[in-house]
Amino acid sequence: MHDSRELLLARLPSGVPIRTTVHVYGEGTLVDGDEGPALAVPDDGGPVVYAQAAQHGREVNGAAVLRRLHGRLTGETAGTAGDADLDGTLVAVPVADPLTFDHVSYTTPESLDSVNANMNRCWPGDPEGSLHERMAARLWSFASRADAVVDLHTGSPTMLTHTVYMRGDDDCRRLAEAFGTEILLAEAAGDDADTEWAERNFGGKFRVAATREGIPTITPELAHSREIVEDAVETGVEGMIGVLKREGVLAGEPEPWEGTVARNHLGRVTAVDSGLFRATPGLEIGDEVEDGDRLGEVYDPTTFETLGVAEADRDGIVYSIARESTVTAGGTLVGVAERIDD
Repeated sequence: MHDSRELLLARLPSGVPIRTTVHVYGEGTLVDGDEGPALAVPDDGGPVVYAQAAQHGREVNGAAVLRRLHGRLTGETAGTAGDADLDGTLVAVPVADPLTFDHVSYTTPESLDSVNANMNRCWPGDPEGSLHERMAARLWSFASRADAVVDLHTGSPTMLTHTVYMRGDDDCRRLAEAFGTEILLAEAAGDDADTEWAERNFGGKFRVAATREGIPTITPELAHSREIVEDAVETGVEGMIGVLKREGVLAGEPEPWEGTVARNHLGRVTAVDSGLFRATPGLEIGDEVEDGDRLGEVYDPTTFETLGVAEADRDGIVYSIARESTVTAGGTLVGVAERIDD
C-alpha cells in the first residue's frame, strides 16, 4: 500500500504556508492528527524506516532517488513486484526543506531564519522556535517513530560518493554497510570529535540527533549537486534497497560489503591564502596519497607568485578536490580520508 499527504511545515510572515509531501509505503498509514497527517503503524506492523532528501535544496539527487524507489515499490516501474513485498513501513520525504529547494541553495536567507540558516544544525527542532526549528520538529514527528533513518545528501561533482555514520556505533556502521558505498566515513561526536565539530554546531545535525535518540542513522553523500546524475541516483536506489532489506522491510539480505572505512571528513587541506588553485596534474578522487604528497598550489594571478603549496597531512584516500580554481583563504582544496579500523 502507498499513501501520501501534504504536510504543513511552517508559515512565512505573509501567511503563505511552507508545505511538502510525505509518502508512506507498506504496513503504515497516514491518519489525521492535531497538527495534520500523522503516522499510524499497527502493533504487528514490523520495522519502520524513515528517509528524507533535499534538506539542502541544491542537493537534488536524493529526491530523484526517492522517486525511482517509489516506482519500484509500487510496481509503477516495469519489472518490479510492487509493495506487496513490504513487511514493514517506509516513510519518505523527497523535499525536506522547500525553502532552500526553491532557491537552489544550501541555506535560507537570513531574513527568514537568522538563527538557523542551515536546517541541518537545529534537530530535533522546536515547534515554537525559528522557522527551520519548526520545520525540523514537524518532520521529527515522523523520523522519531523510525527504527532506522537515511538522510540523503549529495556532494559536489568532485567528491567521492561515501556514507557517513557515527563512529563507534555498531548499528549505524551496519546500516552504512547495507547502503553499500565503497567508502564509509566514521564521524566522531561530542568530546571525541575534532574541535571543529563543536565550532560548526554539528551536534544539531539530523543524523547526530537521531543517533543520540537510539535510532541508527546514516548520511549518504551521493556525487553531484544541482543536477540529476544517473549513476548517483542508481547508487542511492540500490543503497535504499539494501537498507530496507537489512531492516526486514524487504525480503532478502543486502549485498556483502567489502569497502573502506576512513576517518571523518573534518580533516581537510585548506588554502593558506586567496588566489587561484591548481591541483597537481593527474590528481583524481579515489587516489591513494601519502603524508607530505604535493596536491597542488595556490598562486597570485596578478604576480604569478606561489602563495602556498597544498600537501597531504596524512596517508589516505582523496575524496574531494576543489575544481573551481578561484579560492579564498581557509577554503577547502582537497579532502583526504584516513583509513581506520572502526
